[in-house]
Amino acid sequence: MTDGPVPRPHPSRCSPDRRDYGAIVIAHEVAVRAGEATYRDPATGLSVLTVATHLERGTCCDSGCRHCPYLVD
Repeated sequence: MTDGPVPRPHPSRCSPDRRDYGAIVIAHEVAVRAGEATYRDPATGLSVLTVATHLERGTCCDSGCRHCPYLVD
């Protein structure tokens, strides 16, 4: 997962119009490239699962996760 581009969150889970969108994308990418399972949301300080963590799980948990790779457009 650390090679190539890190997927951005689905717009239905994290709108690109958010003021903190850039900070979210950067925090997520740094965590994925470092092999971290989570990162701290820049606005709230809450722990957010990375896309890599979801891929390791192998299925969607239906919790509305920001970086869920199993969303279908």
